[in-house]
Amino acid sequence: MIRIGLIGCGGMGQSHRAAFQKLQGRALFTAAVDPDLPRAQATADLMGCNTVAADYRQILDHIDAAILAVPHHLHHPIGIDLLRRGKHLLMEKPLANSEIECLDLIETAERANRTLMVAYCMRFHPVVVEMERLLKARTYGDLFQLSIWTEQHTQAEPGSWMHRKETLGGGQLFSHGCHYIDILLAWMGQPVSGTHIGTNFGTPWMEGEGTSNVSLKFANGALGYHFGTWGAKGTRLKYSFHAHCTEGMLEGQISQGRLLLHQGALEAEKGGEQLLFEAPVGKHLENELIHFVDCLEHDRRPLTDGRRSLQSLRVIWKLYEAETQGVVADLRAIGNG
Repeated sequence: MIRIGLIGCGGMGQSHRAAFQKLQGRALFTAAVDPDLPRAQATADLMGCNTVAADYRQILDHIDAAILAVPHHLHHPIGIDLLRRGKHLLMEKPLANSEIECLDLIETAERANRTLMVAYCMRFHPVVVEMERLLKARTYGDLFQLSIWTEQHTQAEPGSWMHRKETLGGGQLFSHGCHYIDILLAWMGQPVSGTHIGTNFGTPWMEGEGTSNVSLKFANGALGYHFGTWGAKGTRLKYSFHAHCTEGMLEGQISQGRLLLHQGALEAEKGGEQLLFEAPVGKHLENELIHFVDCLEHDRRPLTDGRRSLQSLRVIWKLYEAETQGVVADLRAIGNG
């Protein structure tokens, strides 16, 4: 039985504790850590464990692996310490706030022969998984344009680490858009060029961009687009994927748990819409955790390991750099993992 501790019981930690219930019989939740001890205790009570602490170093004898769900600027120092002490690690995204820190985590995990997985949970959402299967099989021809929208309102308390570039690592694109840059690379291959335009107009609480637009071109000529905002006061698209293929368009309504095929008719009132797949509404973090445990049990490389996950961050850093220079980013040296 793999003993797993949750370090960080607020925000994403709340989601992880609910998903953990799906792993009964395969892994044991043994510790909850949070500077807010009542919050850690509430998590421990829910999960039925007895070890609670304000400092992760107090639980090391009780865990084989950790889920690290702390502010981004703490990913590297805590993650390095855990890996050096022989613990496997499921790191909340993004991996770390700089390439030097990311490489340090990756190389430390490799030297210690420990599993390092990044929590790109969208890769494990059932609708996304089915959409990827159909695209990779070329069921509806060649993919030539993938567009991804994420519209939400994210505003923490004044002075929060989530509002500052130094602690967040950038803006909305770095913190949340990394999910979707990761998917664009996984589905579309080698990026060759791209642009980013971001603004904190409409999200004045953000030091970096709160709204982001990314356009990418890939080696085969296909295009990818991501729009994300943390300033939405209303939404219709919510989380949506549109994959235009040569024989039809796949629409992933991620928030609604639906995958649709649009084929033939260009106007909605004329029909041409077919429901292909449905899944329960939710984040489905249980699938991400099951994959992590699978990798530990069978010594497998995670789908979203450190080296693959670093690629999406390298794209984002290149896009940020090109944006400040007012040029198109050259992404040919990035690769796709």
